[in-house]
Amino acid sequence: MNDVRVGHGFDIHRFSDDPERRLVLGGVVFEGTPGLHGHSDADVIAHAAAEALLGAAALGDIGEHFPDTDPRWKDADSLALLAHVGILVRAAGWTIGNVDCSVVCEVPKLAPHRAEMQSKLSEACGADVTVKGRRAEGLGALGRHEGIACWAVAVIMKEKD
Repeated sequence: MNDVRVGHGFDIHRFSDDPERRLVLGGVVFEGTPGLHGHSDADVIAHAAAEALLGAAALGDIGEHFPDTDPRWKDADSLALLAHVGILVRAAGWTIGNVDCSVVCEVPKLAPHRAEMQSKLSEACGADVTVKGRRAEGLGALGRHEGIACWAVAVIMKEKD
């Protein structure tokens, strides 16, 4: 019999004031848009996907595994963090079914890069990852172009004896 679990992940980062900071979403660099403030590369999509997978497998959260107080994770590639989470989930005896991500931002436009993001995220965690973009329609901090948020849902399965 299969045991199925669902995990929910969320991440949000504000835009950085550092003009040298690159915007990375789903492992793709977006030129011409300010980067996000964060200890790693601040890829909200990879972070939310990792949170969803960790939650589904009851393996804690991203902050426990990659604390922002640890210099090892300074400017870390979030796809590498997601790949490590995939390894942890599989080591715990789970198979990753899929991860679905909903990104909320006014800029940049995600659609032209969706296929590349999905490919990079899927390769990193070893399962299908989908990415959808939504605008905040001018509402709140996200609507005022102050940052980007992502919600993710992951499904994992485990075989029972």
